[in-house]
Amino acid sequence: MAAKDRKKELARQRYERQQARRQAEAARARRVKIVGAGVAVAVIAVGGGVAYAMTRSDDKKDGKKATAAGACTYTKAEEKGAPKNLGTPPAKPVHTGTVQATIKTTQGDVGLELDGAKAPCATNSFTFLAEKDFWKNSFCHRLSTGEGLKMLQCGDPTGTGQGGPGYQFGNENTEGATYKKGTLAMANAGPGTNGSQFFLVYGDSQLTPDYTVFGKITKGMDVLEKVAAGGIDKPGPDGTGAPKKKVTIQDVSIVGK
Repeated sequence: MAAKDRKKELARQRYERQQARRQAEAARARRVKIVGAGVAVAVIAVGGGVAYAMTRSDDKKDGKKATAAGACTYTKAEEKGAPKNLGTPPAKPVHTGTVQATIKTTQGDVGLELDGAKAPCATNSFTFLAEKDFWKNSFCHRLSTGEGLKMLQCGDPTGTGQGGPGYQFGNENTEGATYKKGTLAMANAGPGTNGSQFFLVYGDSQLTPDYTVFGKITKGMDVLEKVAAGGIDKPGPDGTGAPKKKVTIQDVSIVGK
């Protein structure tokens, strides 16, 4: 191959690698979008400044609802990291009141109170996955420390932002939802795509009401703040990325189970 042709070929390969990386980063970023109040734009931290990118105009629609006539609908989905024969949670929610849970991590314990009354299907799914040890040895793959979004995202068995349990369900408890410090909410990639990923809000955040709020943090805020203070390792285009202080989930326990 001539030297000139070789240079062209190397340039083409480099371009393709860059595109592949950008597509992977974009897929990860879709899980949680930061938006300004009343404005249909995503706010992405870039260096010390802010850049704006348009979001889909239909992002605020719930799409599939989680519940129908008192039963939860869990639809099978092809997802990375989904264990074989995991199954799906029972259609009838097991918990209809508050449920206490603890996430044991390598950085410390985080206590949760799940709201089975307002978000029965998300609570039902969370307890189901906890009892299956689904999250054991997984790590929280995404940290955001920007002014508009302060959260730690966990629940992906692959650590890439694209994994899940092999089933999905719709939103619930999103009408008028706010994401204040202490909120526990489901991460998603659009309407009807809730699965195993969730996020823990350690500071008041600006998000459109597109993410199911299914509980609150009752203990371990200092753990989340410590992780946030440690910073982000290799931030992506949206300013988020894996925390420098790696958070590995050792166990998720449900009180009384």
